Formats: sequence, structure tokens, C-alpha cells
Amino acid sequence: MFHVGGARSALYNWALAEQSGGRFVLRIEDTDAARNRPEWTEGIISALAWIGIHGQNPVFEGPYFQSAYEPQHRAAAQKLAAEGRAYFCDCTREQLAARTGSEQRGYDGFCRDRGLTEGPGRALRFRTPDEGVTVVEDVIRGRVEFPNEAMEDFVIARADGSPLYVLANAVDDIEQRITHVIRGEEHLSNAGRQQLLWPALGATPPVWAHLPVIVNEQRKKLSKRRDKVALESYRDEGYLPEAMVNYLMLLGWGPGDDREIMPWSEMMPLFRLEDVNPSSAFFDEKKLRAFNGEYIRALPLEEFIARSRPFLDPSWDVETYAKVAELVQTRVAVLSEIAANVDFLFLPEPVFDQASWDKGMKHDASAEILAGYLARLEAVSFDPESLKTALEEVGLAHGLKLGKAQAPVRVAITGRTVGLPLFESIEVLGRERAMDRLRAALRRLEAAAAETVAAEGA
Repeated sequence: MFHVGGARSALYNWALAEQSGGRFVLRIEDTDAARNRPEWTEGIISALAWIGIHGQNPVFEGPYFQSAYEPQHRAAAQKLAAEGRAYFCDCTREQLAARTGSEQRGYDGFCRDRGLTEGPGRALRFRTPDEGVTVVEDVIRGRVEFPNEAMEDFVIARADGSPLYVLANAVDDIEQRITHVIRGEEHLSNAGRQQLLWPALGATPPVWAHLPVIVNEQRKKLSKRRDKVALESYRDEGYLPEAMVNYLMLLGWGPGDDREIMPWSEMMPLFRLEDVNPSSAFFDEKKLRAFNGEYIRALPLEEFIARSRPFLDPSWDVETYAKVAELVQTRVAVLSEIAANVDFLFLPEPVFDQASWDKGMKHDASAEILAGYLARLEAVSFDPESLKTALEEVGLAHGLKLGKAQAPVRVAITGRTVGLPLFESIEVLGRERAMDRLRAALRRLEAAAAETVAAEGA
């Protein structure tokens, strides 16, 4: 699962890389075996490719795997220890709690001057400054200060020598010549530690930019346990990648005018990290749907048909679908909605849901309307205008305007109360199939009426 927040971060990085002629570096942090599987890596790469970030573009670099850099991680830890910037510690949590009187207190520096050497049960801690502040100059948030007295001597390598995230990330960033670190606000708490590590490792810290958190309607941070956050789920639902890219770019940033619908080629040159708003950004799925509908309607018809194909049953005739595709294109917000609009053309009989049937057939004259229209279909010219005129005349004979008269016919033909224009649908369906469906609906009405009579007589 690739979080939409991660996708937004990736796009901001991608925009900056394209603007500057730099590189977008994809690194897979795979040192935690429990949280690393090949299919998850492939999922990340596939999701990024869907929004236009892929190896076919010269801006893209990677993927690199963090586990491949473990020798450099261990060498960096040993260097810091040799220079006195880090020290070995054998304290347990229980010992720390006993000394401080609290299980919540941070590490108290007990092993700083004990002179322990590397050995079993001894982790490596970075020695933080005792006084002053560590300053992170954040492009989005400005000057962020971390009082050194509040930063405990943090662990950078486990007792077995394996590095922790904070060290591995700093080493990898230096090895891979990272100049800008653009990431979510939740990582800001780590920035002070990393700001200390970079110069300790002999490098100049990167440009930091921590993006605003993305929230839901309740203004709570998007959560995979509660919200739809996987980029893949939107892809599979039939959102267009260009619409998703457009929307994600606007979660915290804007081009500075009233335009919102804007292709990547126009947005990318305008993007500026310093213009990103530090306030939380609301992920409004309704607005995303509206964006997607705009992009769908802007597609050339042939391209819309091509993009529809994965969302249609493979057995459905494409030429038949093409006859109604232009009508479908104006009515759907996501591509997964297409099938429900056109399935009546390909199924032996429409799929009725009881609520639609009851609503469409609620008028007392529904049977008469169906029978009258059935009789007219035998000889009427089979084009939308003639089909419409015929139903108008049937409706008037029963004192009904077209809107009321077409309700039972629509349900009989399509199985639904809403959908594509009725008379264009009947034309594509064909005379014989349309008549068969009217007859089937009449039989169903007659059967229901007989059941009612029997029940009343019982």
C-alpha cells in the first residue's frame, strides 16, 4: 500500500528534481525484515510509475536498497565511536527506570564516561551537546529549534552492530548526494538528531522541508485503519493518474491564481517549496472525484474508450460500447462507474434491484405504458427522436408527461431508474431485444398483481 501522503511527498520531490535538473532518488528502506517484502517494493514502484515517476525518465534514480549499504552504516558507527562522538552503553530499561524513578524519562547519560568497549548487550549512543540548541532551518516551517538538554543521547546502532534508522538514513543520504529532504511533518521530530549526525559524519546537512499533515473530514490525520489512503485503491477504482497528480499537488500548495485544473507540465515549473502552506491539508475525496470527472470529460473519445477497456467485461463487444461511449463519458466521475451504465447492453436481461423496480413501476398505469410502447415499437422508425415521440404519445394517452411515462420503460430496458439517455440506449439495444424486455417486465408486473390478488383472497 502506497499512502497518498507519500505520493504527495514524492510529487513535490519530483517537481523540484525536474526544475533543477537534479535527480529523484528512490530508496527502499528494507533493513526491517518484518516490514519488508518483495511484493511491497513492487507495489511502491508500480504506484509511483502510475503517477509518472519511473525509471524511463532520466530524472529518476534507483531504486536503491538500504540493506546494501550496511557496511557503510557500520563503518560510520565505528568512526563516530572512535572519535568520541558516540559511546557504548549496556543500560537496560529497568535500570534506567530505577535510576530516574520513571519509565517515561529519557536516557540519563549514565554510560557517557564509563569507557565501555564494543561487546554483547552494548548499544552505541550518539553523544548530544549538553547546552545550546540544535537549529533546523526548514523551508516550509522556518527556524525550528531543538534544545540540546532535551535531546537524550540516542541509540544509533544496536548491540549486534546493526544500524538504527536515524543513522542509516543520514549515511545513505550522504552516500547518495542528497541535497533536499522533502518529507512529511511526522518526521520533523527526527530532524534535530539528523541535523547533528550530518556534520559529525563530515557532511553539510541538506535542505529540510517538512510537508503539512493530510487530514480527513474530521480534521484527523489520514489513517490506513480508518480512511481510504492507498494510492492503488484510487487507481483500481478508475481515477486517472493526471487527475490524482493535479489534486495531490494542491494539498498544501497552489500556483498563486484561481486555477485548480492544471496539467503537470504547467504546474511543475510554478512549484516552489517556500510557497507550501505549513497548515494541515484536507483530503477531500468529493473534490478529487470532481477533478477526475473533469479530466475524463477532457479526454479525446478514442482515448476514453481505450482507458475504459480495463473496467469492462472482456466478453463485451467493444464496437457496441463505442456507440454509447460519448454518452458515458459525460456521466461518470470514475471509470469503475462505466460498467453499471452499460451492462444492460450486453447481458441477456437487465439486472434489477428491487428498489429501482419499485420506484420505476409505482404508477398505476405502468403496465399500460409498457404495453402501449411495446405495440408502438413494432413499427416505429428506430431512431432516438422517433422513439421519444412514440413514448410521449403513449404517455399523453394516459395523462402522463414524458418524464413520468419513461420511468417504467427505463427500468424495463436497463434495470435502473437512472442512466444513459433512454432513447439512444434503446436504439443501440435494438428493436427485438427492447421489445423482449418490455414483454418480460409486463410478465413480472402481471405475476406480482396475481400474487397480490391471491394474498388478499386468502
